[in-house]
Amino acid sequence: MEMFHIGDIIVYSVHGLSRIDDICEKTYFDETKLYYVLHPLDNTTLTISTPVDNEKVLMLKMMNREQSKEILQSFKQPGTDWIEEPRQRVRKYKETVHTGDRKEIAKIVNTMLRKSVELKQKEKKLYDQDQKILDSIKKILFKELAMSLDTDAQEIAEQVNRMIVRYH
Repeated sequence: MEMFHIGDIIVYSVHGLSRIDDICEKTYFDETKLYYVLHPLDNTTLTISTPVDNEKVLMLKMMNREQSKEILQSFKQPGTDWIEEPRQRVRKYKETVHTGDRKEIAKIVNTMLRKSVELKQKEKKLYDQDQKILDSIKKILFKELAMSLDTDAQEIAEQVNRMIVRYH
C-alpha cells in the first residue's frame, strides 16, 4: 500500500480530491493507529480522519498529466457495454467505480453520456439512479482531470461533450 505525504492531493472515496493536512497517531477503543487527516478541496470546513491502512475506502494518488490526457482522449472511442437490466447495470458500474481504475471509470462515464445523448434524441432521459451515478463519478473524474491538466472541470465537461457528440 502506498503511503501518502502531508500536502499530497489524493482522490478520497466519494469526497473526490482531498488534501492531506496531517499524518498522526490516534487512539480509538484502546487501539493506536496511524491516521491521515485530510479535507476535500471543495469543502474546506470538512475534516476527515481515516486510518492509513483503511481498506474500506478508496485512496488514490492523483493522475499525472499524461494519464489525464490519455483518459480525456478515450472519450473519442465508444465506452463500455450498456447493460440493459437496470439493477445489473448499477451494480456493475458501482463495482467498477470502487476499483478506482480511472480508464474503466471513464468508459462508464462515456457510455452513460452517449446513452443520455441517444435518449435525448428520442425525448427520453436516463433513469434517476443512472443519472445519480453519472453525476457523482463525472464530478470526481472531471475535477481530477482538470487539476492535472491545469484547467477547470467545466472546460473538461465541454471538451468531453464535444467529443461525444462528434464521435457518436
